[in-house]
Amino acid sequence: RYISTFRPAVKRDAEKNKAQWKTMGPAKVAVPSPKKFLQKHSKEPKLPARKKEQDSKKLPALSVPRRTDHPVMGIQSKKNFINTNAVAAITGLPKKPQPIYVDRRQGDKYLLETSGLVPKYIKKKDYGVTPKYITQRNEEVKRAQKEYEDSILEHLKKRAMKRLSDEERRSLLQGLKKNWEEVYREFQCLSVEIDTIPKKLHKEKLELQMKQLEHDIEVIEKHKVIYIANE
Repeated sequence: RYISTFRPAVKRDAEKNKAQWKTMGPAKVAVPSPKKFLQKHSKEPKLPARKKEQDSKKLPALSVPRRTDHPVMGIQSKKNFINTNAVAAITGLPKKPQPIYVDRRQGDKYLLETSGLVPKYIKKKDYGVTPKYITQRNEEVKRAQKEYEDSILEHLKKRAMKRLSDEERRSLLQGLKKNWEEVYREFQCLSVEIDTIPKKLHKEKLELQMKQLEHDIEVIEKHKVIYIANE
């Protein structure tokens, strides 16, 4: 009869109890007690116990009536809903239909606004930005205004006020008095009887010239410092 050459090694392993650990876990395991069986809802999370303070708090006011509330009876409205609805229907504006589009001749209808076919200008990159031509126009207006102001300042500088010296003031005053004397001499040479229109006009002219000269002489004598514009 055939005898394996590994027979003594197998006997030796069996004597060392190695075969007990070749299973799915140790061979000798503590068996659970039959009294500790899995009960219903035993693995569900348990909430903490409710405190008494929360029970004593009042419930928040509800926007809907409670189940125990009773409706108020006996109240009648005097509003004529038929007439009000008829007036609203007559005077109201007709409702505009929503724009739609159809993908094919016998296809489904879709809203046109949310389809992307209608351009939405608020989604543009330059929405709300001032256009370039407006900024250029504003710059040109500012430049023209500045040039105008500079020209006015230059014109004013050219026509700056100049102070009369004492000699010029004296000579001007003497010239005015000399002119007044000449006009007065001419006025005295008029005839006593002025019976024609040319004589009356000439007399009025001489009187106006004398009044103007007297006013100028009085102003120059009153003000010792006089400024004139350079022209």
